[in-house]
Amino acid sequence: MNSYLELPIGDKAPEVLTAVVEIPEDSTNKYEYDRDLNVFVLDRVLHSPVHYPGDYGFIPQTIAQDGDPLDILILGDTPTFTGCIYSVRPVGMFEMLDHGVCDEKILAFAMGNPRFTGIENYTDIEPHILREVEHFFSVYKSLEEQETKVLGWKNRAAAYEVIRSSHERFLHSTVAK
Repeated sequence: MNSYLELPIGDKAPEVLTAVVEIPEDSTNKYEYDRDLNVFVLDRVLHSPVHYPGDYGFIPQTIAQDGDPLDILILGDTPTFTGCIYSVRPVGMFEMLDHGVCDEKILAFAMGNPRFTGIENYTDIEPHILREVEHFFSVYKSLEEQETKVLGWKNRAAAYEVIRSSHERFLHSTVAK
């Protein structure tokens, strides 16, 4: 393994996945994984006075429709750290457009956290928390004069399908190399 992008997706994918954290919960710093340098870099500080509503990162061995690794937002009690890797359980998916391109974000909880074992689908989450996530992604780029559009929530089965297709896209791209 030469990079975080090549970490195993998880033996039980899509039900249990590996997640790589780029941005810890409550951060206003936008870190991104630099695939050429194999390090995390500070891309920018958010221009809007908002913070990430959960640990935010990507699922290794995936390529989303936008050409980047599939995004993941992990809700939890406390932030972890940039570069943290842990197993998560997807419970849904948030869809939006970023610059007119489909941008899906898998919603998940960390495995082993007993506070979230009863949550099976995004509909089990307190509605206000979902509204906070929607609000964040609808405004976090507005002061940068970049357009985003919220499309809404999809259930766990839809998230599984996007995870599978994103993993297949990754496998086909690496076979082609």
